[in-house]
Amino acid sequence: MSKAYRHEQILKLVRSRPLHSQAELAAALRRTGTETTQVTLSRDLKELGLVKTPQGYAGLEAARAGAAPEPASELEHIVREFARDLRPAQNLLVVRTAPGAAPTVAAAVDAAGWSEVAGSLAGDDAVLLVCENPRQRFLVERRLRDLLKG
Repeated sequence: MSKAYRHEQILKLVRSRPLHSQAELAAALRRTGTETTQVTLSRDLKELGLVKTPQGYAGLEAARAGAAPEPASELEHIVREFARDLRPAQNLLVVRTAPGAAPTVAAAVDAAGWSEVAGSLAGDDAVLLVCENPRQRFLVERRLRDLLKG
């Protein structure tokens, strides 16, 4: 089964009904005859730009449209819901997340367009944020801690 076909199935399912977890999405995919692993599904969600919202998975742009909050508020919502811990290391910041939520957090930080963040790398439960220098990392860390506090 091709990646393009799997992506098409994921988009059809997400657009057709609310799916609130990767487990729900994986089960729905199985019912369509599309088997996938959790790792592949996480990667697919990131590649498709889908994030978890209170209404289920949606594209970042769709999540912001309509009644959704503006990007900073969306980032705050995602960080508060999924981020668990921040661990600085020189110009790097590791954001520990709930299992399966790292791609969502990374996509939200990327979408926020913070100039201090050179890039992000998401695993299953951790996001690595790369900054040009420790000062920029400190600014990003402070912003994220402020978002966590609310």
